[in-house]
Parts: sequence; structure tokens; C-alpha cells
Amino acid sequence: MNPNDGFRELGRQECLDRLVEAPIGRVVHTRNALPAVLPVNFSLDAEFSVVLRTSADSELARAIDGVVVAFEADAVDAVAHSGWSVVVTGHALVVNDPAEHAHLARTGPRSWVTSPSDVFIRIASELVTGRELVGGRTMYGVDLPSS
Repeated sequence: MNPNDGFRELGRQECLDRLVEAPIGRVVHTRNALPAVLPVNFSLDAEFSVVLRTSADSELARAIDGVVVAFEADAVDAVAHSGWSVVVTGHALVVNDPAEHAHLARTGPRSWVTSPSDVFIRIASELVTGRELVGGRTMYGVDLPSS
């Protein structure tokens, strides 16, 4: 992050607090050597890892198991020119332990698309960064031009 871009950098705990409130995020991974972005619903577990639930047969489960991915969530108020963005970067792993799967089935995110066989994917929060813009004002107190 550029400390001179006018946005306020969020601390790790601030970032995690924002993620708890976000209903939707995006997984950024590689597909055919190109960037791919998929919107997903999610939750955070006790270790602050991002947890996704998807079909065991999904392309997403196959594409990100065992690799480093990014996960991004945000909130934007276009009228007030304010918002925030948080990015979690870390290794993604399909949860294979039956007891852990059963626990996440009770406590983890609910899939928006039903599937006969779901898997949970955990993205470790190895790097957590975030930034915000409040009320259309940069951290320098300069108003942004309105459109």
C-alpha cells in the first residue's frame, strides 16, 4: 500500500472487524495463467481464516486447493464518496478432516447454491491489509472533486 495515496490504512484488527460485517467477498486466483475473480459468501473462523463453502465438484475447489490466493471484501457509499476495502492473502486448503467438516457444517457459511456434496475451503489470513476513505475526504483533509 502506498502511504501517500490519501487513503487511511486499516490495522489488522480493524480489517478483521470489517470482514465480519461484509456479506460478500471475492476470491482472486489463477485460471489458465490469468487472474480470475469469483464473488462468494464467506465467514471467518476462530483463527480469523476466511471460510468458503462450495460444491466438491466446483472449479473453484480444484483451482485453489493448496495455492496462495487473495480474498477481498469491501463496502462503498458512492453518494458519500466513502468506503473501505480489505484483502486477505494466504494459502487456501480444502478441509478434509471429517470432524472439522462437521463443525463447519454447523458454524460455517451457508451455501447460496445447494449441492449434494459441499466442501469447505479455508484461506489462512497470512497477510491482511485494508484501507478506507471517509466522507470523500483524503487523509490530508482535501475534498475529492465530486462527479
